[in-house]
Amino acid sequence: MTNPLKLLHVFPSFEVGGAQRRVVSLINARTGNFTHSVYAMDGCYDALPLIRGAENPPELPEAFAKAGMPKSIFGCRALLKDYAPDLLVTYNWGSVEWVLGNRFFPLCPMVHVQDGFGAEEQEHQIARRRIIRSFAYRGCDAVVAPSRKLEVLARNRWGISKRKLHYIPNGIDVDRFIRPADKSILTHFGLTPEDRIIGTVAALRPEKNLGRLIEAFHQVAELYTNTKLVIVGGGMGRSALQMLAERIGLKDRVIFTGPMPEPEAIIPAFEIFALSSDTEQMPLSVVEAMAAGLPVVSTDVGDIRAMVSEGNEDFIEGKSAASLAKSLSAMLDRRDTGHRIGAANQHKAKSEYSLKTMVEKYDTLFLDVLKGFRK
Repeated sequence: MTNPLKLLHVFPSFEVGGAQRRVVSLINARTGNFTHSVYAMDGCYDALPLIRGAENPPELPEAFAKAGMPKSIFGCRALLKDYAPDLLVTYNWGSVEWVLGNRFFPLCPMVHVQDGFGAEEQEHQIARRRIIRSFAYRGCDAVVAPSRKLEVLARNRWGISKRKLHYIPNGIDVDRFIRPADKSILTHFGLTPEDRIIGTVAALRPEKNLGRLIEAFHQVAELYTNTKLVIVGGGMGRSALQMLAERIGLKDRVIFTGPMPEPEAIIPAFEIFALSSDTEQMPLSVVEAMAAGLPVVSTDVGDIRAMVSEGNEDFIEGKSAASLAKSLSAMLDRRDTGHRIGAANQHKAKSEYSLKTMVEKYDTLFLDVLKGFRK
């Protein structure tokens, strides 16, 4: 066997989030003749322990201190030259300096993966970033979009050619979520078999708008007294969200678990999976909920309406707490409908969002890019 090809994955942050967990699954699959290293610009490697036998590259500094665009670009190019990977894979806006540093006289081929947008821009990007993205990403050997909406955006706004643009939907190990929840974890958070749990998995960031979900829960909590809202995820917004729950009298019924590297331990206990984001593309958490056989109630963002089964589409609507509350009430009223929708969601997750299919597509793309660069 030839020497393995060295891949460097550069993230703005390697926190425990959807994009990071996808890369964890990709690396843990251990397919292809590759070695993988992960570099986090901000020095956060919370998701690194999920990768078997992984470490951040010791040859690179623990974090990268940004110092204005031109200086940062040259700094990233110097690090890239020192580390000398066979392939550079960058993620989202926060790694754009690496793309620009390799834009001219490239040191190696590069693939960019765009998962979505932060609260400061969402889908309505500020003009400067749109121009920089267009210039930077057109210099990549390939650009990956995990959602159809992002694919259209990359083609129409950034000018990415059809040849370079690849749609690769997120995939998961579906079987991990077809299991009972961990009873010890439920007990730890005071959850009982009598509780009807509305749950979500999301980083506690502004664009996830979890305040909207708490407000929607407030509207249904009085009618459904045995309901609880479980929020799985970590972030700086936790204290503000806890204060909101306390202020509206739901302190004991809104449960914050913090980040959970293995959400399959609790998701199967949910009756309904809820998402309240202002912006999404193809959220991994929705695929995981579908795999667990759950119905989904969500704001109508990204590809979510197209992701869920046909019967679930009516519960993906609007962007208000009122619309979320309406869908939650309808689902709580008709538990049999939720079970039927959940079964259809699970079937769709098995057939369309498997980990094996996703890994094969990424492996093929990486090899094609490497072969093309060497010609």
